[in-house]
Amino acid sequence: MIPKNITVERSGGIAQVRFDRSDNLNAMSLDIMRELTEVALSFQDDLETIAVVLTGGPKSFSAGIDLRDAKLQASLVDTIERRRQTLMIGPKLCRAWESMEQITICAIEGHCVGGALALAISCDFRILGRSARLKVPELKLGLNMSWQSIPRIVHLVGPAKTKQIILFAEEMTAEQAFDWGLAQEITEDGATLTAAIAMAEKVAAMPPTPVKMTKQAVNAVSNALDHAVSYMDLDQSILCQMTEDFKESMEALKGKK
Repeated sequence: MIPKNITVERSGGIAQVRFDRSDNLNAMSLDIMRELTEVALSFQDDLETIAVVLTGGPKSFSAGIDLRDAKLQASLVDTIERRRQTLMIGPKLCRAWESMEQITICAIEGHCVGGALALAISCDFRILGRSARLKVPELKLGLNMSWQSIPRIVHLVGPAKTKQIILFAEEMTAEQAFDWGLAQEITEDGATLTAAIAMAEKVAAMPPTPVKMTKQAVNAVSNALDHAVSYMDLDQSILCQMTEDFKESMEALKGKK
């Protein structure tokens, strides 16, 4: 698959990956999610790249999964097998980025919502613009927070704050995200990519083999039981999609077209 909305630039041990649909939401269609997964997997045999910077749109990192995507809408009325296959795209995306040997740094401007936040927390570090806003709206839509994201959030902020983020579905400021441990740095708006590259340069200046082994060791300790406690969230998503709350949310979304 040739990426249509993704650019990749490699230079001096650092790669920049940008996905941008050139609109204010930069929502992730199923095709973009597949492309981002393939891009992550393309680094498996790349011995030159030590750090990868991931960024989205210049005004909005991403509004999350595109619920109006025709392919996604079609999957909602398909067989259980097809629905499960479609719902695997998100977890595969996050797993591909989390399991990369390279250090991954996410530069976030503007909104980072739902599935976009799931992708961001699959990276090693996050840098936020001062006006960035993070949100997990899934419960308000009648959905669970899936893509095996709950363990990742718990690792970063702890169980109580994880419940607060997901259950209340409230928008978080960059300052709150930083204070809670979801981000490592806040910059002025428009400067996140520069700051992410500066962090990547620090990583690239280190001996590459110990860098990769350190990441692998930390992830092995931190993520040891993640799959065991979250593998069912895919099937929970199918169950949630059968509720009246979700159906009402989809009808309301259609009415906004």
